[in-house]
Amino acid sequence: MSQKALDYESINENVKKAQYAVRGELYLRASELQKEGKRIIFTNVGNPHALGQKPLTFPRQVVALCQAPFLLEDPNVGLLFPADAIARAKSYLSLIPGGLGAYSDSRGLPAIRKEVADFIGKRDGYPSDPELIYLTDGASKGVMQILNTIIRGEGDGILVPVPQYPLYSATIALFGGSLVPYYLEETENWGLDINDLRQSVAQARSKGINVRAMVIINPGNPTGQCLSEANLREILNFCFQENLVLLGDEVYQQNVYQDERPFISSRKVLLDMGPPISKELQLISFHTVSKGYWGECGQRGGYFEMTNIPPKTVDEIYKVASISLSPNVPAQIFMGLMVNPPKPGDISYDHYSRESKGILESLRRRARIMTDGFNSCKNVVCNFTEGAMYSFPQIRLPPRAIEAAKQLGKVPDVLYCLKLLEATGISTVPGSGFGQKEGVFHLRTTILPAEEDMPEIMASFKKFNDSFMEEYEGR
Repeated sequence: MSQKALDYESINENVKKAQYAVRGELYLRASELQKEGKRIIFTNVGNPHALGQKPLTFPRQVVALCQAPFLLEDPNVGLLFPADAIARAKSYLSLIPGGLGAYSDSRGLPAIRKEVADFIGKRDGYPSDPELIYLTDGASKGVMQILNTIIRGEGDGILVPVPQYPLYSATIALFGGSLVPYYLEETENWGLDINDLRQSVAQARSKGINVRAMVIINPGNPTGQCLSEANLREILNFCFQENLVLLGDEVYQQNVYQDERPFISSRKVLLDMGPPISKELQLISFHTVSKGYWGECGQRGGYFEMTNIPPKTVDEIYKVASISLSPNVPAQIFMGLMVNPPKPGDISYDHYSRESKGILESLRRRARIMTDGFNSCKNVVCNFTEGAMYSFPQIRLPPRAIEAAKQLGKVPDVLYCLKLLEATGISTVPGSGFGQKEGVFHLRTTILPAEEDMPEIMASFKKFNDSFMEEYEGR
């Protein structure tokens, strides 16, 4: 019998090549154990609400009213909702003919793109054009859309930091391009060396790969570092010299847990540098409602902003966006509320401010608890999580553990993470899913478990790790 189009042997080879470790073998095994009744702590993905973070009150109030506009006609609505939430909901509904059940423009609602532009302008000190801002179903969809526009075939390469978030490796594989790794230096707090970048580009070109774009993740995922302004200038100059598009994944810009290196956007540094680079370097910046202190992962709200992209290319990006008709409309409202939250003097401001600061302060404490906990363990070393939502400790595996993994046909840090899961219920992601130097092993975990549970989780990890090291270092 001839093969059918969806027989495994017949499907697109690029689909088979795309790997996504965050929801891979470890996650599937964790799901099985959960069905069997074992308590699982899912630290494999940055999913704050799933680990107990409460949603912020004001945005949920506004979206609730937009989703159920008949509530606005209820004479008792003012008893349940604050006046500023009611006013905001009415304002949004006045901008959406047909309400939340109707498609919007494929770029997103003009008024919300204007709110995003105002936010960017205030953040960077330079005006932003709403016509160059596209709202998307989470930042991931925006990243995929831009990579699809850049990659023309396997001869096109994208510079990606290693360790990297597997969205990039999977999407590049899916679109048939080539990932060009540049390694972050763990002993330098996951710093980026421009000389290593040049070497990566030279090696790729020697293989006939046309390097067309560079990805930065700032703050870093999975590594948690924050780029300094000086480092960003180096990166921008490098991209200018090499004629690369810079893709700035800045979804963790609100997640910063130290004061030495506050977040600064690629766009601000670029525009501060002045002509010719500020007028010529092509930059796409991404943001989301999934991270920060919002953590609204399931709402799937995001945006990308284009800088120095030719109008004809913008038109083509709009055409492709139109194929999906429109981004999620409720998510667009979440984005508007994130970039334009209650202001001092508003009825909801004090409550919103207390909730937001409480979450960020707790994340800062959890980052410290987790880093210190890992560094107290035998054969484990971990850089402090300066930003984002993750710890990426190095696990110095004994030779016998590495040999045992090989006999089972597994990557050594996969074996470690599976044994950790079975023993403790802690579901992590092996470092091999993000890329790492040969012979070096890691795991990634979020810092998102509830603060009150963190000491118990780290004690459980330490007990497992001590037992694991004893088992494989002994005899």
